Amino acid sequence: MIDETSYAAKRADYFGGERRDFIDRLDCDAARAIIEIGCGDGATGAYARRTGKCGRYVGIELFPAAAQLAAKTLDEVHVANIETFELPYPEKTFDVAIASEVLEHLVDPGAVLRKLRPCLKPGARLFASSPNIAHHSTIKMLLAGRWDAEEAGRMDRTHLRWFTPDSFSAMFVDAGYELVWLAPLVRPGLKARIVNALTNGRYAHLFISQIVVEARLSPRSSGTNSRRPDPA
Repeated sequence: MIDETSYAAKRADYFGGERRDFIDRLDCDAARAIIEIGCGDGATGAYARRTGKCGRYVGIELFPAAAQLAAKTLDEVHVANIETFELPYPEKTFDVAIASEVLEHLVDPGAVLRKLRPCLKPGARLFASSPNIAHHSTIKMLLAGRWDAEEAGRMDRTHLRWFTPDSFSAMFVDAGYELVWLAPLVRPGLKARIVNALTNGRYAHLFISQIVVEARLSPRSSGTNSRRPDPA
């Protein structure tokens, strides 16, 4: 189980921030229903509503203070731990699911992805992101014999799981989704692009800070169509 007390010292902005990169990939559709796992203060949902990308936005948030803020802008907010929460929705309710920087905080994130599947419509899109533990800064830290926990970021002390681009994409495939794309949140800098070009992308994972994926429901229970990150 998640230890809620470990989050008590987090700054208020830890639960904020719009994920415009996810919402901007959607066209305008007043009939669209979106569910967000770990909706924080509801900033992403508010942006989606404001830009006409959905007509219904549901959030699930573990922490009451953040959920109280989200409830001011979202259609529904459940104060709950998604790992134990029974989703109160019929099958094929949602067109889009979002899990932004939340899966690494769960005991069994793969189980949560499987739990979401029944309430997603055929062809539903799932957007998710997570820090990349294979980033060169982490490798450098390990080579120095250190494991330095921090209050936020890649080494957030409240993380329960760590992912590389390959393991993150494999988790979605194993949970019965098809990977549409996987890419870094921020385009690698010039030096990284040169290294990637010289090595044919073999070490692209070293320069990805945040992993971003879009997945869709798979017609099969599992698949093997994972895609390596674009080094560009």
